[in-house]
Order: sequence, then C-alpha cells, then structure tokens
Amino acid sequence: MSAPFWRSKRGNPSAMWLGREDDRHERRAMGGFGGFFDLKAAGFIDPLLVAANDGVGTKLKLAIEHDRHDGVGIDLVAMCANDLIVQGAEPLFFLDYYASAKLMPEVAERVIASIAQGCLLAGCALIGGETAEMPGMYAEGDYDLAGFCVGAVERDRVLTGADIAAGDVVLGLTSSGVHSNGFSLVRRLAADRGWRLDRPALFDQHILLIDALMAPTRIYVQSLLPLLALRRIKGLAHITGGGLLENIPRVLPEGTHAVVDASLWEQPRLMAFLQAQGAIEPEEMARTFNCGIGMIAIVAPDQAEETIAALTAAGETVFTIGRIDAGARGCTVHGPADVWGARQSWSATHHHG
Repeated sequence: MSAPFWRSKRGNPSAMWLGREDDRHERRAMGGFGGFFDLKAAGFIDPLLVAANDGVGTKLKLAIEHDRHDGVGIDLVAMCANDLIVQGAEPLFFLDYYASAKLMPEVAERVIASIAQGCLLAGCALIGGETAEMPGMYAEGDYDLAGFCVGAVERDRVLTGADIAAGDVVLGLTSSGVHSNGFSLVRRLAADRGWRLDRPALFDQHILLIDALMAPTRIYVQSLLPLLALRRIKGLAHITGGGLLENIPRVLPEGTHAVVDASLWEQPRLMAFLQAQGAIEPEEMARTFNCGIGMIAIVAPDQAEETIAALTAAGETVFTIGRIDAGARGCTVHGPADVWGARQSWSATHHHG
C-alpha cells in the first residue's frame, strides 16, 4: 500500500490535500484549520499514536549570529523523530512553529526548507505549520522554533525495554557532532575563549569551526525501522541533554545497570576540543554532551553481530560500547587513564529515579 502524501501551502490554509501516490487524481480539498493524516492508508492495524515535541535550543543563536539557517530545521525534526523511534514508533507527520518579531522571508524560507529536508530524512510528512509575527517579543533578527511530531506503532510492537536483561550488549551509533544539546556551554566557551568561528577549526583545517558546531543532528529513523520490524532490538535511547549517563537508564527496567566503557570508541576531535577548551572533567562530559554517540541500541548477545552488520549497511557507524549488568537501575561510564584526556582511570554513575 502506498504511503499517504501531503501538500500544504504555508500561509494559505485552504490549500491542504490528502491523497495517495498512486491515486493523485482523487485529491480533495480538506478543512483549512488543521492537517489530516489517513492512518488506515498507512497500513496500520491496531496502532497506538505516539507524540513528541521539542526545539533546537540555543543552537539557534549561533545560526542567527552566523547566518547558518540551512540545518536547524533538520535539527528540529531530528529531536522529535528520534524520540519517537526509541519507542518503536514510525514518525508519520510533523508540524512546526516559527516565531519572530518580523518575518524575514529569505531566512524563513531557508529554515522551512531544512524542516522539509528533515522530514524527508525521517520519512514523515510535513503537513503544516504556524508562522507567527510578534513585535516586541523577540529582538530584531531573532526567531524561535518548535516542532511537533506524531508517529504510530502497532500495540504489540511498542518498545518499552522491559525485556532488557543482564548480559545484553550496548551498541552505540555515532553522532554527527554536538547535535542540539549543550550549546549554552558551547556559546559561553566561544565568548570566553574568543573563538574565531569563521576560521578553520583547530582540530580540522578543512572545516570552519562554525560549520563543525552547526552540523545537523543525525536522524536514525530509517536505519532502525527495519531492525524494529524484525524485533532484533530490545531498547533504544536517544542521547540528548544529560548525555550517556542520564539517557540510557530511561529505557532500562528495574534491576538492570548499563556499564559503558569510553575506551571502546574514539572520542571525536570536536568533543576533545570542547573538553580541552572548557577544562571539562570526563565525568561531566558523560552527562553534558553525546561524546560521539547519538543513539544507543541494546540487543541480546546473539543478535549483536547481525545488528551491527545491518546498521552498517544502512550507513551507520556502530561500536559495541558496553553491557548490561544486574544492579540498581542506572548507568556507569568509565575509562582508563588517557581516555577523554584523563590523567587517571575514572568512573561516573547515575542512578535513575
């Protein structure tokens, strides 16, 4: 069955149609006050709807200050769509909210085009959005974004993590950069250290520092959906604010504890740069930044090799970074001396709840 397609003209609420790719001649105008989605046409039998909303945070300030608007829409979709996939849900449709003191069409068009690109990467439909002009609410040139995504999962396919047990393997899917968390600290470091963001990065002369920092958040949906359909994955964790330490325990059942060994993957040069510039201890890195891992997959030992192969074939870079032990619900990240700039072996633990 073909997936539904949507077309909407922002600012013209009467121009909203619902149809199917193989039946476009049967488009029919829908109401002008909301978007529609044909859940039955999407092929679901007994679905639960799953909703998520998020923003891009203070990464937007860097985008505004340095004219880097072409990736923040991908960030917006990623923050929502990745939160749906970790619950087993396939993202279906997305709506955005764009607010400014005065609309600057040349900026808004770039932002909304990147939102549309993010929806393509996540495999969901952009069915509408709100553009708000609010003089006095925002400084000249500033804008803010919020995103709202709805997905669906068959009732018997919800990913709860309930089956995770001691002995399971923790896999890490690499991030594309800082993603969309930790930018208040990044901006403070930039100001305090006098970074020249328009110059090549010290850790990579082939990229401007601003472009390294603004790399869009990776969207993992299309890589993970086939494995969810095969029920190879027991649990997923999107690594956002709180880092590895605080996000992994969110998907663990009581009586299980994740142990992550930071020596099992190479710290990205961008992360090493941020750590050195801020004199950040490894323990704090583990709860502030994604440290090069944007998504965690927990699998049974006998599924690890095939899962890694499938994810690699889908374009992901995957490392085995830890295991699940019996213990208090939580996570420990540890490393030997010289890992993440440590002078001696180190360990950080977070207990959930």
